[in-house]
Amino acid sequence: MKKICILTDCTADLTKELYEKNEIEVLPLYVTIGGITYSDGIDITTEEMYEKVKEFGELPHSSAIPPAIFEEKFKKILQNYEQVIYMGIGSGFSGTYNNAILASQEFPQGKVFIVDSKNLSSGIGLLLLKAAKFRDQGLDGAEIKAKIEEIVPRVKTQFAIDTLEYLHKGGRCSGTTKIFGTLLKIKPIIRVEEGAMHVAKKPMGKFSRALNIILDYVYHDLENIDPEFIMVTHSLSGVAAEYFKEELKKTKHFTNIYETRASGVISTHCGPKTIGILYIVNK
Repeated sequence: MKKICILTDCTADLTKELYEKNEIEVLPLYVTIGGITYSDGIDITTEEMYEKVKEFGELPHSSAIPPAIFEEKFKKILQNYEQVIYMGIGSGFSGTYNNAILASQEFPQGKVFIVDSKNLSSGIGLLLLKAAKFRDQGLDGAEIKAKIEEIVPRVKTQFAIDTLEYLHKGGRCSGTTKIFGTLLKIKPIIRVEEGAMHVAKKPMGKFSRALNIILDYVYHDLENIDPEFIMVTHSLSGVAAEYFKEELKKTKHFTNIYETRASGVISTHCGPKTIGILYIVNK
């Protein structure tokens, strides 16, 4: 029997190759639009999601993974593993974390470990890669949970958003803010801090200005960034992703620069061309 299974949800935004290489299992979140419910990333792609947003003029409603699904999944995993660690979308963004906690209480102590990432997108992905490394070093579930919780506040997540349309539809900015923001060509920079999203800056003009502000965060932190890996995560923003990767390569600081795609759940709240750089800083 294998010792530890690492489980996450689709909002972690790693590539299929990274999930498979690191033996990480993934549960989908559910999205409903036009009266139909889909498993994100399984029944519907991000591109298809955007098309349905245009078709119906509304955002999908995402729903947390219910406790019963977690309980069923944990039970199945524990047939082949001694322990399971779940770490997915942060408790401040979804009820999924609390549902995982509820399900874990149905199992003996020391079998199921739940970690609050307090993050989203590949901010979770970074933590998962660290967890896989600790697992491969032979640490047990309790030790991995303790180490990851120490890293959680050191994950830096920042995204540049090209359009306010999706923030408005999702209730994250008012109609007035959207109108003035569009007129002024505001391209907000969103950062995750203490488990919640905040508008860090509101650059105006070309999107390239917002991209360079994201890079400035990296340059400011560079000497203190964990060089093992850094994420460039985006929603249909391939050109900007290539620009970011080239600039990051020039620093000669990073062992691995990963480009990943934002899931449908993440994408429909931020909109097309949203792009971010995510990394871990040292103590």
